[in-house]
Amino acid sequence: MSRYQVGYFVGSLSSTSINRRLSEALIKLAPDDLEFREIPIGKLPLYSPDFDSDYPAEARALKDGLAASDAVLFVTPEYNRSIPGALKNAIDWASRPWGQNSFDHMPAAVIGASMGQIGTAVAQQSLRGVLSFCNARQMTAPEAYIHFRPESYTESGEVTDEATAEFLRTFMREFRIHVERVLTVLPRP
Repeated sequence: MSRYQVGYFVGSLSSTSINRRLSEALIKLAPDDLEFREIPIGKLPLYSPDFDSDYPAEARALKDGLAASDAVLFVTPEYNRSIPGALKNAIDWASRPWGQNSFDHMPAAVIGASMGQIGTAVAQQSLRGVLSFCNARQMTAPEAYIHFRPESYTESGEVTDEATAEFLRTFMREFRIHVERVLTVLPRP
């Protein structure tokens, strides 16, 4: 059985991010052959083509993190019916300069949590549009718009509600299958 390196983004920069808690839960519930490494986005400067010939260290680290990954997982909140600016900025850095798109053919999944009833449905649709342009190979089902209830998650990332835990476990199993299928057809360099 193959082991897969999964880079993941937490779209929120908040120190109390519910999406960070969700990411911790997802990692605990994931199949054992997925290894996770967060790709930090908080210290990236704003992207500008002026940097294309000489990326700053934070942007090179982002591109290196993606190059070392077999797949990518996005765990994002919804800000003003879209994705957070920091996450969009990270995607802009990773997809540039022209011809060096780090997401090209990369297996990807999108999930997110909010306190609202519809989770992060609109943000995820926005993110999916951006990832489509970047030629990422997205898992399209199951969709996962998590209505975050604090009592369902411990501080250490355990999920106390069994129905939620099983849904997240299924999502991660499906992600694992998606990664293997994509990489069978389109192996990473």
